[in-house]
Amino acid sequence: MDKDRITGAAKDAAGKVEGAFGRATGDASTEASGRAREAAGTVQNLYGQAKDAARDIGDAATEYAKDAMDAGSDMYRGGTKAVASTVREQPLGSLLIAGAVGFALALMLNRQPRRRRLRDYY
Repeated sequence: MDKDRITGAAKDAAGKVEGAFGRATGDASTEASGRAREAAGTVQNLYGQAKDAARDIGDAATEYAKDAMDAGSDMYRGGTKAVASTVREQPLGSLLIAGAVGFALALMLNRQPRRRRLRDYY
């Protein structure tokens, strides 16, 4: 619980008491002062609730990010082990695949740009 919520609740209660006292004695200024204090307490209480909610959302997001990071790390380690065992079992096949991927990348990176024709602009 936030200190703003506690202070707001106290101001709200004090405002209700002051307003009731003003109503009982017929003093309009005391009643109005009590209602103003009650409203200020309510606003401060709501502010404290909003801060608590924002803090809770931030904590939940942090926990979610930590869990996602742990899961991603586990998946990366598992994939690395699988690739390493495959390369150990079939080194020639792995070398051929790596060469084919490198060749395809070189072709894509060194490709000539396509010439534009007049009909491409319609």
